[in-house]
Amino acid sequence: MGKTAMEPAEILKTEQDIILTLKNIYDPEIPVNIYDLGLIYNIDYDPSGEVTIQMTLTAPNCPVADQLVADVNTQVGKVEGIKKVNVILVFEPAWDKSMMSDEALMELNLL
Repeated sequence: MGKTAMEPAEILKTEQDIILTLKNIYDPEIPVNIYDLGLIYNIDYDPSGEVTIQMTLTAPNCPVADQLVADVNTQVGKVEGIKKVNVILVFEPAWDKSMMSDEALMELNLL
């Protein structure tokens, strides 16, 4: 008998895997991963295998925007269970340092 729906624990594990993956993608200009920088605003994972990630940039004219979006697409697409990745760049609310995790602030000696 085949499974038709994912268990909540499986969904949670996939979401955690997505976050771990995002924590391995770095803004080339700042030695902190994009998750701890606060650039990821929302992760919407659907058990069908589709994930939509809303993210921003440290500045709207960020020269590495295309590369960061491509990295998120490629790396999150490798997570087990992910079939499709949609990355949506948003600039509202505007990013600022208050969105950084304590780990990121410590890494940059801002805490």
